Amino acid sequence: MSCVLGIDIGTTSTIAILIDLTGNVLAQTSRPVTLLSQQQGWAEEDPEQWWLNVCTLVPELLAQAEMPATSVLALGVTGMLPTTVLLDKQGQLLRPSIQQSDGRTGEQVRDIASEINEAQFIAKAGNGINQQLIASRLRWIEKHEPSVFDRIATVFGSYDFINWRLTGIRACEQNWALEAGFVDLSTGDLSEELIALAHVPRESIPPKTSSHAILGKVSAQAAAATGLATGTLVIGGAADHVASAYAAGIHAPGDVLLKLGGSADILIATSTPHPDRRMFLDYHILPGQFMPNGCMASGGSALNWFVQQFASGPVGLAKAAGMSPHQFLDSLAAKTPAGSDGVHILPYFLGEKTPIHDAAARGAIMGLSLNHEVRHVWRALLESFAYAFAHHVEVLNDMGHPTERFLASDGGANSQIWIQICADVLGHPVQTLKGHPGSCLGAAWLAAIGAGLTEDWKGVNRFITVGERFEPNLENKAIYQEGYKRYRASYKALNSVQLALMT
Repeated sequence: MSCVLGIDIGTTSTIAILIDLTGNVLAQTSRPVTLLSQQQGWAEEDPEQWWLNVCTLVPELLAQAEMPATSVLALGVTGMLPTTVLLDKQGQLLRPSIQQSDGRTGEQVRDIASEINEAQFIAKAGNGINQQLIASRLRWIEKHEPSVFDRIATVFGSYDFINWRLTGIRACEQNWALEAGFVDLSTGDLSEELIALAHVPRESIPPKTSSHAILGKVSAQAAAATGLATGTLVIGGAADHVASAYAAGIHAPGDVLLKLGGSADILIATSTPHPDRRMFLDYHILPGQFMPNGCMASGGSALNWFVQQFASGPVGLAKAAGMSPHQFLDSLAAKTPAGSDGVHILPYFLGEKTPIHDAAARGAIMGLSLNHEVRHVWRALLESFAYAFAHHVEVLNDMGHPTERFLASDGGANSQIWIQICADVLGHPVQTLKGHPGSCLGAAWLAAIGAGLTEDWKGVNRFITVGERFEPNLENKAIYQEGYKRYRASYKALNSVQLALMT
């Protein structure tokens, strides 16, 4: 039997999947990843841990599927974006990777913004001047780690690093290059002018490759380390959120994915890009299309934090009821009226990315009184992310992107009350999905496309089935319209207070 392999270099784990071309998952396994934060706002990881995970996961997959390595005809790697991985001329790692959630480069972002016209930059690069730009991170390294900066020979991303370890070829995938701020959107080529903003030599940014293009073949050295067969085809790879949305079926203009993972993401398909500083812009997996998207810094991570810090009582009751803490709190929230009896949360616990791009923003719980219980705060937390999605939808519509069909994926989509709240706040039905393993599936199917094993770009959909469809409850419309107004006003009011305290 022939099969293809997908690997996801995720923030908290490395995930691998083995699939055939008829819609069967043959094996799936994962290994944890350690997130390093030596100082407040920092987020780093060790790329060598990603590689060691790959070397462990591949033999496990083959053993689970009881298949020889020669059955794997191609593989694709997806991962976090845009991480910053640095190599010297000898191919040695210079430092830990700087992750997409890192928030150390505020000064460098301001410096870049003072040097160039942002409107012209957005028109050329497709994205705004923010902390996603690789140039801001390289400037930080230039200032704070000059001995590292002087030795930089290669700059690329997480899945680019794994591709290099597999093939020996240094390349950067198109979406890493686009969100990094190095691509001229009008030509699709790497821009010397944009790369110059990073203060590194032009040759340190390797050639750009498309997601499904064949990058190279597994080397003999990598085959010995991973258990793969020498010569196995390796494609360019893909950004994790884009690969996940592609696998979820976000294919037609107006399709929207609500991705409820550790962070909360929203992605939309379109045939026409409208660059805007408020949102990120990526290429779609489907040729000729684009995928504007937003990312909220927290999401499921905020729910986990609340459980760990404030829900010791419900945790015990959940165990007694045979439920997870999240399920138990959901059951309490379901008995709480829409609007949480006046409790209101601003969920900027890790600062916020889109659409406000404010790393200094902070979370707040408002409207508390002594009659409130944990169920009110939990429901308010769920409602806050629904309001955040509504904010993104408003921005996408303002940019000229219609939002017509809403799908929900990842762990948060298992929460019926959370999805119902999203449907109520958005005023649109939300369709959940079953059997979506994440971005590793998109990477695996792309490998099949790139290797010429199939020409069916939408064949990835056969692995996923639809779940429950949540219709908006019109009785809650007025309550959530007022709640959304409070949500938008709260940030403006609290931001002015914070600025006053800083001056």
